[in-house]
Amino acid sequence: MKILVSDNLSESGIEKLVQVPGFEVEVNTKLTPEEFRRVIREFDALVIRSATKVTAEVLENAPNLKVIGRAGIGLDNVDIEAASKCGVVVMNTPEGNIITTAEHTIAMMLSLTRNIPQAVSSLKNGAWEKKRFKGKEVYNKVLGVIGVGRIGRIVAERAQGLKMQVIGYDPYINPEVIDTLGIRGVTIDELLARSDYITVHTPMTPETRNLLNADAFKKVKRGIFIINCARGGIVNEQDLYEAIKQGVVAGAALDVFVKEPPTDNPLLTLEQVIATPHLGASTEEAQENVAIAVADQITDFLTRGTIRNAVNAPNIDGAVLAKLRPYLALAEKLGCVLTQITKGAIQKVSIEYVGDVSCLETQPLTITILKGMLTPVLGDMVNFVNVPIHVKERDIRVTTSLRSEAEDFTNMISIHVKTSQSENLVAGTIIGKKEPRMVRINDFRLEAALEGHLLLIHNIDTPGTIGAIGSCLGRHNINISLMNVGQVLDRGQNIIFLRTDKAVPAHVIEELLAMDNVDLVQAIELCDQLGSF
Repeated sequence: MKILVSDNLSESGIEKLVQVPGFEVEVNTKLTPEEFRRVIREFDALVIRSATKVTAEVLENAPNLKVIGRAGIGLDNVDIEAASKCGVVVMNTPEGNIITTAEHTIAMMLSLTRNIPQAVSSLKNGAWEKKRFKGKEVYNKVLGVIGVGRIGRIVAERAQGLKMQVIGYDPYINPEVIDTLGIRGVTIDELLARSDYITVHTPMTPETRNLLNADAFKKVKRGIFIINCARGGIVNEQDLYEAIKQGVVAGAALDVFVKEPPTDNPLLTLEQVIATPHLGASTEEAQENVAIAVADQITDFLTRGTIRNAVNAPNIDGAVLAKLRPYLALAEKLGCVLTQITKGAIQKVSIEYVGDVSCLETQPLTITILKGMLTPVLGDMVNFVNVPIHVKERDIRVTTSLRSEAEDFTNMISIHVKTSQSENLVAGTIIGKKEPRMVRINDFRLEAALEGHLLLIHNIDTPGTIGAIGSCLGRHNINISLMNVGQVLDRGQNIIFLRTDKAVPAHVIEELLAMDNVDLVQAIELCDQLGSF
């Protein structure tokens, strides 16, 4: 088995791979994209960090590639859908750098508060400016944590040790669960208004992109500090720059940027901003942890077929997988849709397997549904192995039932979710042997293919409304490739399910919502990660 390590990896991880009989390990971290595409065809496994770009073109040139192992969490540099279609398992190591990132956040907060980087620079330049760099205490200050997941919880725990008051916002975790951690669960507006410091610990999703923007900065305390050690783009950089220039934000500590390296970034011209080059996971301990973890996972997969921490394949026997394959794709996509059309923190999930699918092994399907539901919330942090952990942390109650008697379809998966704000039901089936279809959203019946960019619209059933929606999209050069319309006749309502050639931007959604007789417009991006597995 030939293994290519194309990014810098701790020696301990490389040594573990080299010691496995039958493994031929090549370390080459200086490949150009052209060289990488040429040599990858020789290898059975690829070990990366964040530098290597694994594109669809690369995967097309890798006929022998079986597995990609990422030493770390983020998989923005891997085309997961293309990997799935090529039958390549993609793994990450989500647990290796949690403490490291949390500690870096605390270090950045203290450095920002006491002007440490600026003072060091001034002193080394021969100045002695005690008054200029007078700082503040964090004692008894309010820290607002956005995203109360694994990292956010450790940050909160460390901040409590500094005797800070910690409040938290996470729309996907019940406030009661947050309160049990000693964190006061609040709304986003309350967090903005009360916090002396705000730190973000969410993945990058459509909902979190530009989460802290000009509108948010209008709601904060004057003199607030902003910390981002999560993902570039969660804090709108231009809006943050303006808020600092206006004196609304006293300072910011940034470890991540939209463009990395952040060349010509105006934030770096401000004395009130301290920054590090994406060091959140860069400690000796973390790098060794993820290197050993990825080496163990690659070894287990190539020698025993064991899949751990895969983002695009469940850990099940090959014979079972062959039977479940089409249902797995359906299950993940149904879960992904359900989360995006339902507001609030998930409290209860009820799953019913009807007809032929009820005779199969349904536990992998349940895990896949839950992964689909959590992916829009957690991004790369959730995989088939750690789904139960995230479900438990969020106190989500999951029930399943089987019913062999089919009704309209020979097989069907039905999922009902109850959240802190609402509840919804979706159902889907397999048409033919492998085509997943959504057949129900609440009381609306339809038959919709689950692929591409989707748009869900609720409207009053009146002449001309559907035509006006199509005209609106057409004016913005958005092509409708498929349209399904469901009706509830006694209510005079329509549900329109569209597939478009590109994602519908927010300003177009606002234009649609402003139309007469349109009640709801929801853009949906699918979790296309199972592909052809």
